[in-house]
Amino acid sequence: MRPFKYQPPRASVGELRTPVTFYEYIPTSGPEPGETEKTVLFSTWAKIDHVWLKDLEQAKANKTLSDLTITIRNPQGQYIPTNDHYISVQAPGYENFRYNVEHVQTDFPISQFMTIVGRLESWA
Repeated sequence: MRPFKYQPPRASVGELRTPVTFYEYIPTSGPEPGETEKTVLFSTWAKIDHVWLKDLEQAKANKTLSDLTITIRNPQGQYIPTNDHYISVQAPGYENFRYNVEHVQTDFPISQFMTIVGRLESWA
């Protein structure tokens, strides 16, 4: 019998099927509150993780509408996501939502990928 050896789940480029765009917003000029789209910072393909019950509980704990976890290829310094950036997902069910980048983490066993957690801030 072969001994058990744990192997971490591997992401592959074939799973990156959803286009996402990272934006930067600026406050609107004038007396009305709100923000307007300033520039497109980076566009890439991503893997959108399914929403689990733990994600909904985490969103409730953070007092946000919803959280989203995406995996992208590591841009290798070409683009570094920060909390000031927003994510737009071009997929059915996500078109009218803008997610704020909440947490960025590089997958260390597989440094080719980056995991980003976004929280729903507003509708487009």
